[in-house]
Amino acid sequence: MLHVTLSGSLKSAAGGRQTVEIEAGTIRQLLIALEREVPSLSEHLEQGVAVSIDGEIFRDTWSQEIRPGAEVFVLPRLAGG
Repeated sequence: MLHVTLSGSLKSAAGGRQTVEIEAGTIRQLLIALEREVPSLSEHLEQGVAVSIDGEIFRDTWSQEIRPGAEVFVLPRLAGG
């Protein structure tokens, strides 16, 4: 089980819920399970998010494995340039 922390607008979209327990082995599995667990995040997940695993940020590497016990944050994707 992963202890996932929601950040910024994702926390608000989840009704103030800051953490979620998810069973997942990859980022793709994490996002699917997160949407199932917290349906109100669906729109935010479709717009794009970044996932931080043990301090390393992944934006499009959805096949990235997540080790059990990893520190996982889901962050709204920031636009900029």
